[in-house]
Amino acid sequence: MSTITKKEVIDRIAENTNTKRAVVKPVVQYFLDEIIDELAKNNRLEFRDFGVFETKIRAARTAQNPKTMEQVTVPAKRNVKFKMGRLMKQKINASET
Repeated sequence: MSTITKKEVIDRIAENTNTKRAVVKPVVQYFLDEIIDELAKNNRLEFRDFGVFETKIRAARTAQNPKTMEQVTVPAKRNVKFKMGRLMKQKINASET
């Protein structure tokens, strides 16, 4: 397993579409910014066969500082949840076997 960076994704898209990197980079960044903006507005993003991004509220809880053993209150916060779509699930599971 290796890590693929945004730069590498941009390079691949530019190469596969015969488009200059300078054109692809702002489009990819704009796409990612739009995802962030919509999730910040608490909207659900659904990309058919890819997956669904949505925010969920994580309830407030009491935690413990491991050094001092002091009880600490952790406030509620929103997290992003991703659920795989059908095609992604098929492709990922096919690569395991």
